[in-house]
Order: sequence, then C-alpha cells, then structure tokens
Amino acid sequence: MATGWKPNASSTSRPEFRFSGLDSGRNAATVRRVTSCSSLGIGLAGFGTVGSGVWNTLERNGSLISDRTGGGVTLHIAKILVRDLAKARATNGDAPADILTTNWRALVEDPAVDIVVELIGGTTDAYEIVAAALRAKKPVVTGNKALLAERGVELFALSREMDTPIHFEAAVAGGIPIIRTVQDSFVGNRIHSFSGIINGTSNYILGRMTDAGLTFEDALGEAQKLGYAEADPALDVNGWDAAHKAILLATLAYGFPISPADIHVSGIEQVRPTDINFAKNLGYAVKLLAVIREHGDGAVELRIQPSFIAKTNILASVHGVFNAVAVHGDAAGESLFYGRGAGQDPTASSVVADLVEAARGLRQASGHRGFLPYREIGNILPVGETSTAYYVRFDVTDRPGVVAEIARVLADHRIGISGTHSPVNPSNPDAEFVDMVFLLHTCPFGKLRQALTEIEALDCINSAPVVFRIENLG
Repeated sequence: MATGWKPNASSTSRPEFRFSGLDSGRNAATVRRVTSCSSLGIGLAGFGTVGSGVWNTLERNGSLISDRTGGGVTLHIAKILVRDLAKARATNGDAPADILTTNWRALVEDPAVDIVVELIGGTTDAYEIVAAALRAKKPVVTGNKALLAERGVELFALSREMDTPIHFEAAVAGGIPIIRTVQDSFVGNRIHSFSGIINGTSNYILGRMTDAGLTFEDALGEAQKLGYAEADPALDVNGWDAAHKAILLATLAYGFPISPADIHVSGIEQVRPTDINFAKNLGYAVKLLAVIREHGDGAVELRIQPSFIAKTNILASVHGVFNAVAVHGDAAGESLFYGRGAGQDPTASSVVADLVEAARGLRQASGHRGFLPYREIGNILPVGETSTAYYVRFDVTDRPGVVAEIARVLADHRIGISGTHSPVNPSNPDAEFVDMVFLLHTCPFGKLRQALTEIEALDCINSAPVVFRIENLG
C-alpha cells in the first residue's frame, strides 16, 4: 500500500494546536550514549490532562520506577511543549518555567531530550513532531490513535528506516496493557479474533440510557458535565475513536497496514430508548462493539457498530467508562482484558510504562522494539460479505399492509424474519407515524442493504431504517 494515507471523511481529527517552528527539515542531533548512571530526559509535547498525569506520576513514583527497573537510569522531564505559556504556568504551576516552550523544534532538538512523548492530538502537528523525533533517532511514545491509524504507514516506515521505535500503549484502551500483550505475550499465537468495548464515552451513554431510561441527548449531556465526553463529542459517538483503536489492534495482529476508508463504522447517534427497551426484553444489552476477526482465507473482518449482545456474555456487564477486549488466540484460547479506558491516571500509567520500555531500549542497546510489520498487504473483508442476524427499526406510516409490504421485499431477497413488533407509545396511541421493528435471520450485510434500499423507497417509510447487529460472540 502506498504511503500518504488519506483518512475517511468521517474520521476528521480534532482541531490542531498551532505551535511555532513548523518548517520542515531533518534534525541532525545525535542521541547521546546512555550509561547505567544516566538520567534520561523526556520531551513532553502536550501538558493537558494526560501530560499533567505523566508529570505527576513521575514526580510521585520516580524512585519506585527506578528501583523496579534495576536502578541506574532515572527519568526526568527536560522540556514541555505547550500552546500557551501563561495558561500552562497558571494551571500547572509545578513545572519550572524554564522547561516550557511553544516551539516543538526546541523540544525535539534539545540535547537534554532523549525520548519524545507526543500528547497533543490531531494528525498534522503531531505527525511533524513524531517524524522529526524519529529522524533524530529519539524513541517516541504516543497516545494518539488517530495519528497512527491515519498516518501510521508513513511513520512506521520511518521508524523502521531509522531503527527507532514508536511505543503506543496509551493509544488503545487507556490503562489496559493490550498493545504490549499483543506484541509480546501473544507473539506465538495466531489471533483468531478481538471483540470489545473500546470507547468509554459511548459505553457510559448507552449505560445511562439502559439504567436510567435517558434519551441519547440527555445521556450525552450528562457525560459532558462529568467530563467523560468532549464539548465536541463527534469522534466518540460516531464510532471513529473506537475505529482508530481497532485499526491499530488489527494491524498489530495481522501485520499489514489498514486504511480507515476500508472499514465499516457506525456510531450510537441513532440509538433510542425504544431500541434499548427492546433489547432488554429480548435478553440483550446494546453496546458499541468493535469486531476484528480473521477468516479462513486470511481476509480480516473489521467493523464498529452498535450491537445487541446477550446479557450472558461478559462484555454485556462492562459498565460506565470501562473498556474490555476479548482476545482469542489459537494457543492461549480466550483472554479478557478489562479496565478504565480513559482518564488522566490510567492513560498516564500506559505512557509511563512505554517510557520505561523506551529507556530500557536506550540503555541496553537491544535494537528496535515496538511495532514490527511483517506483511506489506492484506485483505480487509468487504462489509457486505459479513454476516450476522439483525434488528431493524423502520419509521412507518401507521396504516394497514405496512408489515406485508416490508416483508415482501425481504422475501424477494431471501431474508428470513424471526419476529416483528410495533411498540405503542402510551402517550400518543393514535399517532400517525410509528416505529416498526423487524428481527431478521443471519444473512450477508450486502444483501440486507440491497433490501433496505428498496424498502426505503416505499411510500410508507418516512426515514432511513436503523440497523443493529445481533452478535453471536460464542
């Protein structure tokens, strides 16, 4: 696959910070030799929630970290990149003013900086910082899943060329060590599948809709007040935050670069209390689910969408902002990883773990560690060829014959119906428009889409049908 990935339009990253020093060019700095008595300098690009958490963790546990890693090498923050010097000094008063800068080149080129930590987000300025650090042969630690999902082809190629690693444990599932587990503990496994809840904001919103009967809008507002959702929550609720993480997991497991344009992503914006209640009554929970699965021919299925999961499945009991990832390896069998998927301390914990790994690599001269792709190309299974059962909600005009019209189209496409239901709104039993729910047997998604295109053209249908997968996770 050619470099220069172009992200899917739906995956637009958050607004970029604007720093000075954005001119291009290679850095000729030489990384100093690390000895057993060295103190390694950290260049911290970004001093927001996670950056402050990294500072606090190193201040609090620096001696403990040194002891646990055999002593000798200690970690200290030598330079911090901020957007606004005055604001940084006001909100993070513990950091000395003389290590703050608004020029990212000053951070990367500082001879006191041995490892660069990128925490500013976005895919433009962040790319420049990571690329410059790699060219300077300074290991990189990042929690930026959008950057790696959308521009990882270029960065990982540069990482290999410069024999300098990128560590990114914090990019997926916050404090859960899923990246290192896949890279190291599962190195001898053929990974058959991942399935998981990897966006805490969506999980919190769906949980509040389930437990408190809130609408999507009310649950989102509550999440924003509590700080679980951003003022602009688009990437969380439209599924793309989870998609970026899923791309990284799939790339690690199957060894080839994956373009965001090749995967199916659907968010939770259209989930209604009607859907939640219907799932409850059938013994399901509604979750934003990431599914990654290798098929017998080597094709990889990768999709993110709201799904019905049986309440007996352990993923259905993942509540609040917690994440969980189930991994099925051919040797290890089923494993479950569970924990806080976001937040200052869990994410900082993963960043610091990567810092220790990077420090070990510098001290022991053990060569390149981190992401090691082993295939140039692979095959993503077209979403139309993926199969599950389905829940489909139609907004219909309440008149005789509607069920028969919809059923006729489904029958023409050989799609079986396991049940239909039209819940009555007790506050308005004589409504002209109602929701009509169909439960459908397992069929290829492409066949379902063809049928829904025809159904949507019927004069009894008032809006696009809403589809949920009914997952059989085993």
